[in-house]
This record gives sequence, C-alpha cells and structure tokens, in this order.
Amino acid sequence: MEAFEALYRLNQSRLLRYATGLVGRDAEDVTAEAWLQIARDLRRFSGDADGFRAWAARIVRNRALDQIRARTRRPVVSVDIAELIDPPGSDDVPASVEETMSTETALALIAELPRDQAEAVLLRVVVGLDAAATGEILGKRAGAVRVAAHRGLRTLQRRLTENEAGPGSARDLPGRERRPAGGE
Repeated sequence: MEAFEALYRLNQSRLLRYATGLVGRDAEDVTAEAWLQIARDLRRFSGDADGFRAWAARIVRNRALDQIRARTRRPVVSVDIAELIDPPGSDDVPASVEETMSTETALALIAELPRDQAEAVLLRVVVGLDAAATGEILGKRAGAVRVAAHRGLRTLQRRLTENEAGPGSARDLPGRERRPAGGE
C-alpha cells in the first residue's frame, strides 16, 4: 500500500496536467479512472520508474480519448466542483494563485497547438517521458516525436515572445512590414 501511495504521489500531478491538456476540466475524472485501472492492473506491470510513468501516461491517454468520444456522443454541461464548495485557506494565497494561473496559462497555450505537437510537448515536458516512450504511446517513431515536440515548443516560444512584446512594440510600428509565416 505504501509503495502504491508513493507511485501516486510521484506521478499524479504530471498525469493530471497531461490529462488537462487533453480534456480540460474533465482531467480529474480521467485521472481518477486511470488510477483505478492502474491499481487493478499493477500486478501485470513490470519495469522501472520511467516504464511505469509511460505505462500510466498511456492509460491516462486512453481514458482521455474515451472521454472525448463520450463527450461527442452525448454533450454534457459540466459544473466545476470549485463553484459548489469553498476551498480551504492557504497560507500563501498570492503564490498559490500565481502558480495556478501560470499552469493554466501554459496548458491553455499548449492546447492551442496542433494535437500531435500538444501531446508530444505534454508527454515529453510535463510527464517527463523520453522520445521512445512517447512514440510508443502516440504510435509514432521517436524522431517524429522529437520533431513534433520541437515544433510545438518553438511555437510556444514565439507566442510567448509576441505576448511579452504586446501592442506598441517595435514589431507593430508603422512602416514595419509583417512577413507571413515561412519567411516569404
């Protein structure tokens, strides 16, 4: 029991962020279902910590895809549980809010990427898997995963740079010609 608790503590936050990138508000439900399956099938798993993380991420991905399919079959209006209860107090509310906002902002930016890039970034950066394990989960070669993750990260960097520059920056000055993507 203690070993399972340790696995959960080490992996839950990464898996939850991955699921959030895939299904948004339904991420907690998806990861809860995934952990039920993990607990049920754990005795069949063999491997090291990285192998476990990859195996768990695959389960989360499968549950997320199930959730997406179910959502398209029968759309549901969900209510955020936080709206129904008062959250417990925190000693450092500003830091907690800042961390939550930055995580939500990052996940929202990742969600705007093309699906293959978003999943590659989530699995490589958020979950911490290598290219080979990510490729197995996504059904792609490790090289294709590295390319998708690189393109996704480059796009995120460009968007963040544009957001930091904001209106009135040198790139928006009159007479400065904007070039279309691709450098033409």
